[in-house]
Amino acid sequence: MSTPAPDHPVPLDSASGEPLHPAAREVLDAALSRGWADPRRLHRSGRDARLLLDNARAVLAEALDCRSDEVVLCSSGTDAVHRGLLGLARSRRRHGTAIVCSAVEHSAVRHAARWLGEERAVGVDRHGRVNVDAFLAAGQAPGVAVAALQHANHEVGTVQPVEALEPLRAAGVPVLVDACASAGRLPLPADGWSALAASAHKWGGPAGVGVLVVRRSARWEQPFPGDDRADHRETGFENVPAALAAAAALRAVLDERETEAARQRRLVDRVRAAAAALPDTEVVGDPDDRLPHLVTFSCLYVNGEAIVTELDRRGFGVASGSACTASTLEPSHVLAAMGALTHGNVRLSVGRDTTEADVEAFCAVLPEVVASLRADL
Repeated sequence: MSTPAPDHPVPLDSASGEPLHPAAREVLDAALSRGWADPRRLHRSGRDARLLLDNARAVLAEALDCRSDEVVLCSSGTDAVHRGLLGLARSRRRHGTAIVCSAVEHSAVRHAARWLGEERAVGVDRHGRVNVDAFLAAGQAPGVAVAALQHANHEVGTVQPVEALEPLRAAGVPVLVDACASAGRLPLPADGWSALAASAHKWGGPAGVGVLVVRRSARWEQPFPGDDRADHRETGFENVPAALAAAAALRAVLDERETEAARQRRLVDRVRAAAAALPDTEVVGDPDDRLPHLVTFSCLYVNGEAIVTELDRRGFGVASGSACTASTLEPSHVLAAMGALTHGNVRLSVGRDTTEADVEAFCAVLPEVVASLRADL
């Protein structure tokens, strides 16, 4: 007898995007009526919009432990990664066009590296963690413009040793940190980076807001066509209400981070144990030094698309394949770099609204789904 489906859909893919945080929704509703004008105009409505924009930037700076003038508002996390990485590289174009990164970076980094010139990927261990000595050596090799290392992996959750890259930055090689998966969930690294990228919809802010932090000590040049109405880093008309809502959401999640991270870690530990108990199933990523809300496992003899579809039919929304190329259902380059199983892959991530009952229901149905799909082979 099969386990009944839950009486409501259970979204378990918060790593792709969180629902709008209540704090963001409240601020967004108010800001839509006040922040619509051009913040560069001198009339009253323009001054109102400028005040809201400056406030958003100040709140983001406080939350990210940086200066307000180091915060660059972007259209997405991908835009922040591209703008940060290519801007650092442009300032060092006389040194070369190679970008050093880990083999498990998000595709946004890898695409930017290939567009610029050359990607030099440094291998990782079985948990997906880069070797610091190898990374430092690669970063100081001839022809390198910039290095990039994520704070925590977007597919398996493993935290990277970013602060250990401080010698690289001190030697003059700038380092971009992709913190899109970790901002709001983990304390960010204090050292080892020149620029840092984050994405508001990952922490419960509105989609369409990316944040780039460029340290004042870093050399950065605009890599894209300029804009007469903008400063030398930002381009286009800012979405003032969305920026303010993103800042409010980040402040709210930081206030509750310690408690919520502990709760989510307990839920994920339950899923990890349930997945590990399945025959021919591999739970990947560091079991301890990881994002609190995310777990990935791979089931041998099961098609990833099939397991996602069947779980969705049962009421559970999970991800599969590469987190950044899921629409193509290509094998994950992250799992391949780790030497892990790349098929029958499930990435599950709990959110602010995920309950213990939701997780228990998932753990009850998972063995049935995997067994039935294997029986159909």
